Amino acid sequence: MATVTFRDESATGKHLAEFSLPDLPERITARELVRLRVREEVARYNAAPASRFNGLVRPVDAEIELNGYRMGATRRIDWERQADIAERAFQRNGFLLLVGDRQIDDLSEAIDLTIDPVVSFVKLVPLVGG
Repeated sequence: MATVTFRDESATGKHLAEFSLPDLPERITARELVRLRVREEVARYNAAPASRFNGLVRPVDAEIELNGYRMGATRRIDWERQADIAERAFQRNGFLLLVGDRQIDDLSEAIDLTIDPVVSFVKLVPLVGG
């Protein structure tokens, strides 16, 4: 089993957030890794709902804020729906997935977590007018 560190970074490399998950399989696909990350962050939010959600992708009806999302009313978030949104965001280049020092381009790619235990999610912000 492997312990993985999930790290959020800005496009300029600024560290935004980080958390670790123990007891993950040693080999996993990028899709499974994204879904595990989303499931964990939603579980943490649902355990202690707040007016702000700091996650990979915006929940439905939430407003974008600096480094997070403002929730209108505190409510439970459906992790599977969030994971589906995250998969679509990855496919539309909404964020980059870096494992160790390499970029993952395909969600079906297998990743050896014993070699690369740090997974970075680089959030991309569209340019105004671009």
